[in-house]
Amino acid sequence: MSFHAIDPKALAVNPFSAIGDEWLLLSAGDASGCNTMTASWGALGVLWGKNTATCYVRPTRYTREFMEKNSLFTITVLKEGYRDALALCGRVSGRDCDKIAKAGLHPVYLDGTVGFEEARLTLVCRKMAVSRFDPAEFLDAEIDARWYPQKDYHYIYYGEILKAYADEA
Repeated sequence: MSFHAIDPKALAVNPFSAIGDEWLLLSAGDASGCNTMTASWGALGVLWGKNTATCYVRPTRYTREFMEKNSLFTITVLKEGYRDALALCGRVSGRDCDKIAKAGLHPVYLDGTVGFEEARLTLVCRKMAVSRFDPAEFLDAEIDARWYPQKDYHYIYYGEILKAYADEA
């Protein structure tokens, strides 16, 4: 593991590309148990005077159980060459198998939560708030029809970015 701490304000990542094009891993848990999922939705910014990350998790996702049990979570941008691992982590449930091992990823434990050796960037976040999308508040009717045909509205996790780690390579 060759990570070093960086100032979150010094991130050299385009959030639109990293989230929407490259995809992320959203992970929670510790050495006693953890899970991860691929995410292509999210936000980075400032909320309540803090550097924050906002994540969206459907109620059926196994990772949500870990998000609920733990006060910390991580957002990981993997190095190039891990698209298959990201696809697997978005398709396979950790309830059914050890998808982390199946994806060829190697957990590392940072500040009481889980990250991955294959990361080029890891954000360690502390949960500040949780809410849920309410379809009555959607102003665009297409959102509900397109994204929620099963009515499985996302939970929204707001996390303060406590630390950022970058790969030294």
